[in-house]
Amino acid sequence: MTEIWWAVLLGIVGTYAAKLAGHSVPERLLDRPLVHEISDALPVALLSALVAVQTFAVGQELVLDARVAGVAAAAVALTLRAPFLVVVLVAAGTAAALRATGLVA
Repeated sequence: MTEIWWAVLLGIVGTYAAKLAGHSVPERLLDRPLVHEISDALPVALLSALVAVQTFAVGQELVLDARVAGVAAAAVALTLRAPFLVVVLVAAGTAAALRATGLVA
């Protein structure tokens, strides 16, 4: 097997172990208010970090390109309470229009 397949198998085993560990946590620990607050905030923080990395980074470099304008347009659409599909289309359309006109890379 190649090294990549060993990494995939290790990821599978690690994911299964993490899920199993989560299911074996005692119920009394999960009923604490602090645990509920952390479990509510953690997905938002992880998604925000993912969006920031995908928007502002290319490899190890910090870049400002059409993706930033797309995310900004999506934020405006969200503020105006647009449906999710509209938000995605606004973001993609903004980035595509800027790239097509050559204003931004």
